[in-house]
Amino acid sequence: MFKKYLVLASKKDKAGMNIANQLSQFKDNPVLSSWAGKPSFDIYLVEDEAILTESLNMEKINQYDFVIFASRHKSEKQEKSLSVHSPGNFRKADYGGMPGKVCPSSALFNKFIFQKLNEQATKFELKDFKITLEVTHHGPLINKPCVFIEIGSSETEWINRRLGFIIAKTIQETVEEFQENKYKEIAVGIGGPHYCPSFNNIQLKSNVAIAHVIAEYNSPINAEMIQESIKKTLEDVDFVLLDWKGLGKSEQRQEVVKILEDNYIQWKKTSDITR
Repeated sequence: MFKKYLVLASKKDKAGMNIANQLSQFKDNPVLSSWAGKPSFDIYLVEDEAILTESLNMEKINQYDFVIFASRHKSEKQEKSLSVHSPGNFRKADYGGMPGKVCPSSALFNKFIFQKLNEQATKFELKDFKITLEVTHHGPLINKPCVFIEIGSSETEWINRRLGFIIAKTIQETVEEFQENKYKEIAVGIGGPHYCPSFNNIQLKSNVAIAHVIAEYNSPINAEMIQESIKKTLEDVDFVLLDWKGLGKSEQRQEVVKILEDNYIQWKKTSDITR
């Protein structure tokens, strides 16, 4: 189980700074936390964009068990959202990281923080916001398990202190309460658009915990992408979860199935999962 967490934000990121400022009120005395054996977090502010690996002090990061990136989210539609996703690139790396490489990801932690985010959004009666997973995308590339939690999608939302508080409270309670659950089924997802409509409900309400998600826009999806997502999942992956309707044409679906079966990887459709 993770004990030492690092919450990382960029000084150039208004949402990240908003979250970090709100989170600072929940920080325990590190000496008292250590004596009590409680999980704890530190806050690390970087000068440049957090998605750029070269912005980060790896020596500092390597002192921690898990990294939570607090960040803004941008979208062309400027849709109001709070989102969670693992970082990495299955193809080109236009926004940090390296092509074809993803960060270590914990399916169990991703599930817990996503459930906690939904819980907080309900508790604080946050309306007209999409609470969503995103597919694996952008940098940085680090060797520690990590996740992004983001406020989207315009400056109006990034600087909103209420939203910063909701994310901060989500992080604080996740750090304090997260425990590994060996009875969860572990999966990586393949298919669908950027905001994972077929995976959101599964992560929120089923017994399945999802680590990385490979979007359909990465097609043609190949064996290297699938193997990278499985290899970089901390827990043993039980199966690959396919958004069947989100895998494009029949030929694309059958090619993905062939790759999985040729590599002796179990798979299920999202429609097979009980919510």
